[in-house]
Amino acid sequence: MKGDKFDEKKPRWSLLPWAEVGDVVDVITHGAVKYEDENWKHVKPLRDRYLSAMMRHIAAWAGGERYEKDTGKSHLAHAICCGLFLMWGEKQKEDK
Repeated sequence: MKGDKFDEKKPRWSLLPWAEVGDVVDVITHGAVKYEDENWKHVKPLRDRYLSAMMRHIAAWAGGERYEKDTGKSHLAHAICCGLFLMWGEKQKEDK
């Protein structure tokens, strides 16, 4: 028995930096507790609000502020959450 597995062209999830992904999940979880699960899907206008929020977090990080005060997590983790929400919003448009 050789043990072949033809998965060379499949997505390589093992390459993700899991500790940082965990920080993003912590930010999303914080939002779910603070508001409610998936509340972010109902924020209108989603694009404007989350683009602005993402840029505020990036600007804070670029200005030397590493952590957001409310969660204690990296501003970059918050910016990534906002980016994921924006990607989700774009996907909703594509699917219609």
